[in-house]
Parts: sequence; structure tokens; C-alpha cells
Amino acid sequence: MDDTEIVRRIDELVEEEHRLERSHIDEPMSTSDQERLQSVEEQLDQCWDLLRRRRARRSAGGDPDDVETRPVDTVERYRQ
Repeated sequence: MDDTEIVRRIDELVEEEHRLERSHIDEPMSTSDQERLQSVEEQLDQCWDLLRRRRARRSAGGDPDDVETRPVDTVERYRQ
């Protein structure tokens, strides 16, 4: 996946996130929608992480295609 594809995926996920949030402005979110929203947020974090690491690799003179998507557990818990 190149940077353009990653940005496109980020845009798709952001749109889905907003759609889910808008659809529940006046009502509680179902369990399945809560789970989907969490999944979307995790995928967004993975995409942003991948994009930042690809850009860093490129800036350092390396090949950004050597960077792989990290597991959700790694991306979500890097601050803990």
C-alpha cells in the first residue's frame, strides 16, 4: 500500500466514523455500532501510524515499502 492508498483509506474510515457518530446523536449507540466504531478508530490509528513511519523512513533515506502495518495492540498501547 502506498501513501496515496493509505490516505484514501484514512478518508474512508473518517467518513465511516463520522457517519456512525452522526447516526446516534439523539439515541444510544448499539453494541454492534460501538464495536464497529472502536474497530474503525483502531484502523485509523494503524493507518496514521503506518503513514508516519513510512514518511519517517523516506526522510531518513530508507525504503518506505519496508514498513509494515503494526498490530492494533502495538499501536494502541504505545503510550502505556
